[in-house]
Amino acid sequence: MSSSDVNVKLSRLLLLAHKFNNFYLNGFQKGDIRPFLVEGQQVGLIKSDVIKQLNKYPEVFCIRDCEYTKQGIVELNPAFRDYSERTEKLDKVLRELRSKGLFSALRGWREEYYEVKAEHKSLLKMDRSATPLFGVRKYGVDINGYVQHPTHGLCIWLQQRSNTKETWPGKWDNMVGGGLSVGYGIKETAVKEAAEEASIPGDLVKNLVSAGCVSFFFESEQGLFPNTEYVFDLELPVDFIPHNADGEVQAFELLPANECIERVFTADFKTTSCPVVIDFLIRHGFITPENEFWFTQLVELLHVPLQSLYTYKQRLEESRKHHQQQQQQTELILINKSLENGHTVNKTITKTN
Repeated sequence: MSSSDVNVKLSRLLLLAHKFNNFYLNGFQKGDIRPFLVEGQQVGLIKSDVIKQLNKYPEVFCIRDCEYTKQGIVELNPAFRDYSERTEKLDKVLRELRSKGLFSALRGWREEYYEVKAEHKSLLKMDRSATPLFGVRKYGVDINGYVQHPTHGLCIWLQQRSNTKETWPGKWDNMVGGGLSVGYGIKETAVKEAAEEASIPGDLVKNLVSAGCVSFFFESEQGLFPNTEYVFDLELPVDFIPHNADGEVQAFELLPANECIERVFTADFKTTSCPVVIDFLIRHGFITPENEFWFTQLVELLHVPLQSLYTYKQRLEESRKHHQQQQQQTELILINKSLENGHTVNKTITKTN
């Protein structure tokens, strides 16, 4: 594939990303998406179709308008005392929704839990299949396995996901990838997934190189996916051939960089893994400012500032402060008018915090 073909495909990706961002922002402004709060902290985003079902559980979810921000919110009952109780109450609702078959996302239930955090504090855990219903930030790891081939140059290993996988069955994907589950660290997850998915031995996996992360916001019929992927690069010997050990991968293929990027932009590739491959090709000089007109925009789209979507508390405090300032200004105006009319004012204005 020529560099001009690559440019066309990357530019299409750029346009699609902008289109989605506009759709998302419009949905948020119309009130179709509401903040999800736990312990007063925003931890997610919930669409109207999910809210409709959560309304049936008033003992678990408080769904109301906000006086200051003029936006509806969904809050897990603040009476729940701790991590365990919050997890238990939410899990009971999710299992009931799953039994009713109301959401396709819950068909992927697998008893694998993700932490729900506010900043660095874990507030509860939920099955990974439910996270897109609540727009909870998800974290995962991806390993770019690559070879400096003497004939074909830069080559990249891809895996084909098993046809029995709950998500993206049969799609092509990065060599190794997995979600960050409760109880596992980032590097620990990378090493574990490398062994399970590609049987990479210890003497090779020790050469893992941390390469930062990519982040993106994605929507599908299953819900909202604000994802951050921690990326690792692993250069492999030319004669190394990965093989699967956990039944979740049905094939591996080593492709030259040109063929790899062509595969990435087909319907046969897992959409949410595209940013990881593109990031790798940028960092290794395959995609550059010289051969890609939209290079700067492309780099920015690989690092979406997801924290800007979870600012309810900040906006609430700003709105309260603005409201208090308006009240103080109104009171001062009334006092000045009273003084001008020769009236005595006995009111003391105090600054509210």
